[in-house]
Amino acid sequence: MEEEQNGSHHGSRFDDPGSTLAENIEFLPNGEGKKPRFTDFEGKTSFGMSVFNLGNAIMGSGILGLAYAMANTGILLFLFLLTAVAGLSCYSIHLLLKSSGVVGIRSYEQLGFRAFGMTGKMAAGIAITLQNIGGTENLTLGESIISLPTSLNGFSLSCMVFFLSAVIYKKFQILCLPSIHMYCTFSFLLLHSQKNASEHTKTALSVPQTAYTIPILAFAFVCHPEVLPIYTELRNPTQRKMQHVSNLSILIMFTMYFLAALFGYLTFYTNVEAELLHTYSRIDPYDTLILCVRLAVLTAVTLTVPIVLFPVRRAIQEMMFPNKTFNWIRHIAIAVVLLTFINMLVIFAPNILGIFGIIGATSAPCLIFIFPAVFYIRIVPKDKEPTRSTPKIFAACFAGLGVLFMIMSLGFIIIDWTTGSSSALGGH
Repeated sequence: MEEEQNGSHHGSRFDDPGSTLAENIEFLPNGEGKKPRFTDFEGKTSFGMSVFNLGNAIMGSGILGLAYAMANTGILLFLFLLTAVAGLSCYSIHLLLKSSGVVGIRSYEQLGFRAFGMTGKMAAGIAITLQNIGGTENLTLGESIISLPTSLNGFSLSCMVFFLSAVIYKKFQILCLPSIHMYCTFSFLLLHSQKNASEHTKTALSVPQTAYTIPILAFAFVCHPEVLPIYTELRNPTQRKMQHVSNLSILIMFTMYFLAALFGYLTFYTNVEAELLHTYSRIDPYDTLILCVRLAVLTAVTLTVPIVLFPVRRAIQEMMFPNKTFNWIRHIAIAVVLLTFINMLVIFAPNILGIFGIIGATSAPCLIFIFPAVFYIRIVPKDKEPTRSTPKIFAACFAGLGVLFMIMSLGFIIIDWTTGSSSALGGH
């Protein structure tokens, strides 16, 4: 009884009567006279397909910068950080699932609205917008590479599997290039990297580029806005089952990320660039396999950018036009402005490293660490879990860790930029 009163109390505080039905549906159909839950919706997606969908949501352009991150930390420290971020992502999803189970909400933005009203809704919307723009920004221009946006279709994941296979293959094939010129070029790079290996080992933890490592890892594991929609579609959904889906998806992506980073790093060592495919292009700009990978990524972006526009456009409409009915002119205008803005960033952004750094140090910690924790503390009733209960204390520490990570990462990145030592300031 107290829980229902608590729920109605939240609803009265943050009711949003002016929003349109299409843009702001909080609950899915539920039985008559029952408290609404999104699990009342009859999902039809199997466990395996849900794992695939969430894995596809996780997999994105972050994989392209992991070899660079490993080059700046070393294999063991990189493995530790990758494991830590993966584990924290699992815990973050646990907090999201518990929060959504209390109020029956299926949308990340609506969780923010239920927890903090319009402020929470706008904060979540801005973070999701930045994350998705960051995932679609780096289009192929000259020698620079395309980033793969996160979406719920299979082509992007298939493309990244192809990319991983190519990276592993090139690690062994590049050592025995038939072209003498290419072989000499690679030999020079290898000898140069070996010459500086000891120096790099001593300074890897002190160079400013190390500041990009955790933002790149955080950027690579963001999938949290897609967790609740996938939960909604899961057949016979339970919180425990969805947590298993999340854990398995993250484990699979963890394995792919580590392999891609390891083989990319072992191929070029300290000469690896933030854009891994661009590093291969330095060896042989006309390598057939690498050109095929670039073509696959280009095709994936062409097919998935329209899908990625939907959550960004919805977030913008809910923030800027919450009380407006649907309008085709506004709908198209937002898409045109977004695409124009993204193309301008593509043209003027030096390279992908700065994007990984800024997005990974701002929106990623919000979506992974801060928002799930504060939503959980705010939404779960005090009669169910007191403020000083162990779960809420852990959640508060989790949010604090996210804030600390954001401040430190942004600070190191700004220092890196001001000293002019970052490769993020270089050209394409």
